[in-house]
Amino acid sequence: METHQIQGRLLVAAKHLLDPNFFKSVVLMIEQGPNGAMGVVINRPSDIAVSHALSGHLDVQGMDESVFYGGPVEPSGLIVLHDRGDLSQSESVIPGVYVPTRADVFEEVIRAAQADEHSTTFRVYRGCAGWSPGQLESELDRGDWYAVPASSKLVFSDNPYSLWEQLTDQIAAAHQNFINQEVEHPELN
Repeated sequence: METHQIQGRLLVAAKHLLDPNFFKSVVLMIEQGPNGAMGVVINRPSDIAVSHALSGHLDVQGMDESVFYGGPVEPSGLIVLHDRGDLSQSESVIPGVYVPTRADVFEEVIRAAQADEHSTTFRVYRGCAGWSPGQLESELDRGDWYAVPASSKLVFSDNPYSLWEQLTDQIAAAHQNFINQEVEHPELN
């Protein structure tokens, strides 16, 4: 089994991956270590608004942003990703994308967005994607996922629904360029 460094990268589901939890999904990998790996699906907005998901916890009336389906693990848990590097107790996932390390920072991100919606970009995810030690490596070796560079522009895409198609087109084009390379003496191969 090959070792794959995937923390801070995007996993793009291969076309043959039919598991309904990950069909045509793009996952931002947040953690990878000896206990496994964890990420969130970034291209599946739900019909649940942030204000509804946080009702009873925070007064965030009017926050109509969608809560995203983050994955099948801990579906009642909420994770927030944000772009505020100045907030304490947040860990950088990739440049321009941070995850809070404490629950009170989650609230701080939401309050900052409420105070000035243009100063804070964030996404709230319900659940996450998780893999036990060696599981994701096996899936990568089997070709179930493509690991590609992540960017804040992709994570906070204005059109998350088209993200899988956009990335699979880029992957196909890159492979096509590789396949179309001419070999001077193929008989020596």
